[in-house]
Amino acid sequence: MSTKKHLNIGLVGYGFMGRTHSNAYKRVNDFFDVPYRPVLKAVCGRDRDAAGKFAGNWGYESIETDWRRLVEREDIDAIDVCTPNNTHAEIAIAAAEAGKTVLCEKPLAMDLVQGQAMVDAVEKAGVANTVWYNYRRVPAVTLAKRLIDEGRLGKVFHYRAQFLQDWTISSDLPQGGAGLWRLDAAAAGSGVTGDLLAHCIDTALWLNGRIDDVSAMTETFIKERKHNLTGKVEKVGIDDACAFMCRFENGSLGLFESTRYARGHKALYTFEVNGEKASLRWDLHDLHRLEYFDHADDAQLRGWRSVHVTDGDQPYMKNWWVPGLQIGYEHTFVHQVADFLENLGEGEPTAPTFRDALATQAVCDAVLDSAENRKWETVVPV
Repeated sequence: MSTKKHLNIGLVGYGFMGRTHSNAYKRVNDFFDVPYRPVLKAVCGRDRDAAGKFAGNWGYESIETDWRRLVEREDIDAIDVCTPNNTHAEIAIAAAEAGKTVLCEKPLAMDLVQGQAMVDAVEKAGVANTVWYNYRRVPAVTLAKRLIDEGRLGKVFHYRAQFLQDWTISSDLPQGGAGLWRLDAAAAGSGVTGDLLAHCIDTALWLNGRIDDVSAMTETFIKERKHNLTGKVEKVGIDDACAFMCRFENGSLGLFESTRYARGHKALYTFEVNGEKASLRWDLHDLHRLEYFDHADDAQLRGWRSVHVTDGDQPYMKNWWVPGLQIGYEHTFVHQVADFLENLGEGEPTAPTFRDALATQAVCDAVLDSAENRKWETVVPV
């Protein structure tokens, strides 16, 4: 019989991210020895039939159609917020005030002010919290963090990242509603900056430290789209593309680019870090490999090496298969749940916490302000 403590999960939202999180909760105890066992207690969505279907598919015990009712339930330990960005703050703050553990999808909030209120709420309540910036937990990315922290790269000079997609190019694509709320500024807050670059920024802050200031440009290529909720053609308020330069606190320079208008790219997330001793780079399309260049290698054999991150002494991999057999995107969420449950048992925070994610929010806000004002902007310290 299992002696693990139960953690009763209340999931708010049953879209794509709701599926990834549910899968992680169901798989974590199969592969990781952690002190808690997630119990899929309830899923909440406005459409009762859709929520019921999701609950049946994933094994949730019950459904709710009002998140407030979910937060009030005494049999719910943790609230997982998988809803559009404009609802994150209200749900997370209410959950914290009710004493619930809070897990929230990225980005943390619509803006820095809203994000600060969320941080204040979880810290005042003293509840465990985390934000699902899952790419930190790709084993190859975690290995990159280890190499940088060990000083293998030496002084860092450059950090560059891209996140390219192509799914919104058609002018016939509407905005708003289920599946397309990311194109509606009222629901998303921003476009690629909050959706895609937020991932790049979170990883960069984790690997390379604080960003001091930014200079950005954005573009909305299709200015008007039909809105699914109103049926009217309305102005598009999100950024379809964003590029920015920045300076890190450690003196290195950064280049970031993201767009949903790059034909041929479905989810091309890459980053490269150049240091005085070595460089490394990573590509989501080949996520189990870390490319590494060490200037200390013998000159005749010096060159980029491809490290297949599947051995048991590499991050997370001892819990999976034998060396050479790789894992994928969905496992990053399993890793985050595993870390969260382990830390929960030890009374330790799990990064990125709400406060960590607030730093990413501060950069996103500065990027959008810079693009609007057409000048360098200082990132607000948090």
